[in-house]
Amino acid sequence: MIFLIGFFEDEVKLIRDAFNGVPVYEIPSYCRDWVLSEVVEKANSLEGSGNWHERKFFLMHDLSNDEVKEALRKMKSLGFRGVIYATTTPTSLTMKLDELIEEWLEEDAYFRQLRRMKRGPYLNIRGSG
Repeated sequence: MIFLIGFFEDEVKLIRDAFNGVPVYEIPSYCRDWVLSEVVEKANSLEGSGNWHERKFFLMHDLSNDEVKEALRKMKSLGFRGVIYATTTPTSLTMKLDELIEEWLEEDAYFRQLRRMKRGPYLNIRGSG
């Protein structure tokens, strides 16, 4: 299963077409205070757009490591950038969606900063001379 937040209607259609055979659901804003396991359990009955957050989230549930790698390749080939990717875990399934979104945003900011630091530029603190 794949869950989407923050994607426009045409983007959702593009993703659904690309992931033919894999259920793709949008998570509407009314699910923000739900525990993630409840969102997963009620996936078939979710109604409404998932385009309520300024960031895009692509949540994978019950996919193997190979399926996750393939999903990431597909999303990259579709041209999506700046998407926050996550997979469900036993711990995340017990947390509220709002809490998870905050955690994913913090992790994303941390990894973006880490990539920037690896790229440089680096300051020469010792000075030259």
